[in-house]
Amino acid sequence: MSVAFQKMHGLGNDFIVIDAREAPVAMSTARAAALAERRTGIGCDQLIMLEPSAGAAVRMRIFNADGSEVEACGNAARAVGLLLGGAQRIETLGGTITATATAGGASVDMGPARFGWDEVPLAYAMDTLSMPVGWEELDNPAAVNVGNPHVVFFVPDADAVMLSRLGPVIETDPLFPEKVNVGVASVLGPHHIKLRVWERGVGLTRACGTGACAAAVLAIRRKLVTGPVRVDLPGGPLEIAWEPGGSILMTGPAAFSFAGTFEEDDYPL
Repeated sequence: MSVAFQKMHGLGNDFIVIDAREAPVAMSTARAAALAERRTGIGCDQLIMLEPSAGAAVRMRIFNADGSEVEACGNAARAVGLLLGGAQRIETLGGTITATATAGGASVDMGPARFGWDEVPLAYAMDTLSMPVGWEELDNPAAVNVGNPHVVFFVPDADAVMLSRLGPVIETDPLFPEKVNVGVASVLGPHHIKLRVWERGVGLTRACGTGACAAAVLAIRRKLVTGPVRVDLPGGPLEIAWEPGGSILMTGPAAFSFAGTFEEDDYPL
């Protein structure tokens, strides 16, 4: 059977979006990984399944390029918000969020940040704002769950960090029982940071919406910046607004690339 999809991206973080609200489409780790493969599949950072939801406009399931299903994806939320139009509640494994379409993108209420060591989660108790741990030149990070787990290191020059080497080491460290997204951030001004992200299950990425949320929130908590915060990623900027105790609001672009179909038999479960 032929399955229709749309290819979208947010700042170069690209997605295969399958609307399965009316006609169910089976998805597995193997099928998602095969579709995400850039040489033999369609190619993407994340595969997004849109399914019916009892309490929201749509249920958004997120599969990373390695086929693992994860809780949240900020850039995908903007893409889905743009696709649906208007203001829509979106159910995810990380919680229900609200996306409001804008001209060329969306603003997304990502919900509250969670700072407890067992909410990130970490393997054992510690202060998540100033973690007494390190990996080579990266040390004293902060951690937060913004729908998925992030650890962020504040460094003088984010571009100088060998994140392609250290990212996978930190991602899979036993300290993070559900693995972790790894960010390195540099403060450029009182409302401005630069960020690079090693994304759990994906690798180095041009943009990470939840990573931008995590870095901005943690920079505000450390009093390195005040909100709203412009977060410059390799693919472009996002704006993050957050007040302690409140929800995180992420605003930025999303775009449609092309539409197509694939045959289910070509990508077995």
